[in-house]
Amino acid sequence: MKITVIAAGSWGTALAMVLDENGHEVTVWARNEAQITTIKQTGLNEKYLSGIKIPTTINFTSDLTAASKNAQVILFSTPTQQFRSVLTNMVTENLIDKDVLIVNVSKGIDMETLETVSQITARIIPDSKFVALSGPSHAEEVAAKLPTALVSASLSRTAAESVQDIFTNDYLRVYTNPDVIGVEISGALKNIIAVGAGISDGLGYGDNAKAALITRGIKEIATLGIAMGAKANTFKGLAGVGDLIVTCTSMHSRNRRCGILIGEGNTLSQAIEKVGMVVEGAYTVKAAYDLMKKYEIEMPITAELYRVLYEDKNAREAVNHLMTRRRKHELDEYATDLDLWV
Repeated sequence: MKITVIAAGSWGTALAMVLDENGHEVTVWARNEAQITTIKQTGLNEKYLSGIKIPTTINFTSDLTAASKNAQVILFSTPTQQFRSVLTNMVTENLIDKDVLIVNVSKGIDMETLETVSQITARIIPDSKFVALSGPSHAEEVAAKLPTALVSASLSRTAAESVQDIFTNDYLRVYTNPDVIGVEISGALKNIIAVGAGISDGLGYGDNAKAALITRGIKEIATLGIAMGAKANTFKGLAGVGDLIVTCTSMHSRNRRCGILIGEGNTLSQAIEKVGMVVEGAYTVKAAYDLMKKYEIEMPITAELYRVLYEDKNAREAVNHLMTRRRKHELDEYATDLDLWV
């Protein structure tokens, strides 16, 4: 198939390599002409995938019109906060055919509209064929052909299975799931919890604290997702707890690295500058905080992270606040099920 990848960051480049190996005709677009020139001359995308040789069969271009021409699949790996403007521009320029399969691999929530990428797409291109491709995956490991499993989520079974077929090979296994919102909320909010896990590490707290944060974090992710119409079981799967674990525990995670820097005393802007790439969790914190208020639900970790990142609250004070909150049952249903008590 003819497949266009929008943005030449680490994940977009790694997936372009997968698609190329699977026999597809792949074109990668990036607006940075200097980046494109360097990749063509050296075969390396050094800033985003250091030391990984890129096949010469992948075409790189800064010409969006040429990149999109006759594409059967358009894969968006743009940062979430840029997705709306990029998609709007492509629609305005008539660069997306109505039959094109749209695949999104970025993980976040639009800060202005509080929409997921599927919601943005449905509003701008009604009845579009949309798939969210997500799961526990570091671009560096996929580019190195290490075993990885992802989830292809779509309201259309045909679209989900098409993406499954397009990407699957002997080191990348893809499952399908009809719960698009659940997969998107999992991918977006795990970045928030990863920032928190990094802050915990930066403060010098141990494995116990991180385990508690991850466990209570998936509870918060599920709380918001279910409020938005997601299915509970999605959060137990690859897109949920799977992605949360890998992002909270690996130094490949830019969100965790950002959190470590904040825990060590850097400001948010200083931490992002030192990471040197987009830190989706830093933006998703604000969007998730606003969604928490919109749906009138309790998300204490999200609320404290928002205050640390956007209101300059001391990180140790935030942890102390979480540890000294009103005592409660672990699971909400226990609070009202008196038959469980002896």
